[in-house]
Amino acid sequence: MEFDSSQPVSLKGVVKKIDWRNPHSYFYVDVKDQQGKVTTWTFETAGPAGLLKSGWHRDSVRIGDQVTVSGYRARSAANIGSARALVLKDGQRLSAGSAYDGGPGSY
Repeated sequence: MEFDSSQPVSLKGVVKKIDWRNPHSYFYVDVKDQQGKVTTWTFETAGPAGLLKSGWHRDSVRIGDQVTVSGYRARSAANIGSARALVLKDGQRLSAGSAYDGGPGSY
């Protein structure tokens, strides 16, 4: 999936599902709009080894956690993004990027 760095997103929501797998890990976030409608976003991250090197643990993010995700939209699909960083409710920031997409960080 190609992502467009000219289309940044920053979304707040609740983690619905987490898939730790290679070559990329994914997490799914339920985001409410101003009218209360919930849309599930899929975010791609580095694979498990890359996340571990960036300081993640398998329990760093859990289903039900409130998070803010910054990243970039997919070029060809709605509600899919490449996560660059994830901020937990307590303010802890986790890098989610990979060396293949420019490394850790955010816009």
